[in-house]
Amino acid sequence: MSNYVEGKTIIVTGAAGGFGQLVCEKTAAMGAQVVAADVNEQALEDVVSRIRSSGGQATPVKADVTRRDDMHQLAGATLDAYGQIDVMLNNAGIMPLAFYSDHESAAEAWERCIDINLKGVLNGIAAVHDPMIKQGRGHVVNIASIYGNYPTAGGGVYGATKAAVVFLSESLRMESQGKIKVTTIRPTGVPATGLSGGIVNPEAVSGLLGINTASYMSKFEAAEAGQLPASHLDVNDIEYFALDPSSLADQIVHAINQPWGVAITDMTVRASGDGYVI
Repeated sequence: MSNYVEGKTIIVTGAAGGFGQLVCEKTAAMGAQVVAADVNEQALEDVVSRIRSSGGQATPVKADVTRRDDMHQLAGATLDAYGQIDVMLNNAGIMPLAFYSDHESAAEAWERCIDINLKGVLNGIAAVHDPMIKQGRGHVVNIASIYGNYPTAGGGVYGATKAAVVFLSESLRMESQGKIKVTTIRPTGVPATGLSGGIVNPEAVSGLLGINTASYMSKFEAAEAGQLPASHLDVNDIEYFALDPSSLADQIVHAINQPWGVAITDMTVRASGDGYVI
């Protein structure tokens, strides 16, 4: 496939870890000019240092997606460094799954989830909108989730933020056709990203698994014990049971690696053998 990533300037939020970091590394290796943004300044410096040591171009910018001024300063820093903003990947997010009965313990995490997952994406869109319109083209990639597809028990607040990301994405697409491409990525569970560390009540994941809860969770237990069949761990096998961060990052890069006249507008990425029901 042709390399349409080379020469593009790409902003990635949540770039200090998970698939945000991987997208930075993969696109830099393809010749992109990467602006890596995160609140974790030290981890951000480490990511950028590795990219540069491999011959890639990357600039770290400490930015909190919940702060509108930070995001506009991020856009400004990108323009100062590279003169353009081709792609904005609104990736930063947290996943505080909890039932409404957990409201006392979940309240602060829910508020932070709304600030990061919803307001953060809106702030990212607003920060790059005018520069992209002025330069005549751009591409906004927003990370939603299958949780945004349909309400589930235990996923009310998190799912609502991801459904909002879908609404923000689609309305931006309609407003900016022929000017800004918009892609919505809906991953299923990606255990190794660290998102699960934000779960308030581990039982809340059952809403996404339904009747598959017991059987699917047993696979994770078997994997930890080294007892899962090799086929379930092989990304080239149809029984592959849990999506890995690199595979998801590859599909995000695929959505970016398109000619300007082609837009992948909506993509769900899952392991072919996962147990999620929506």
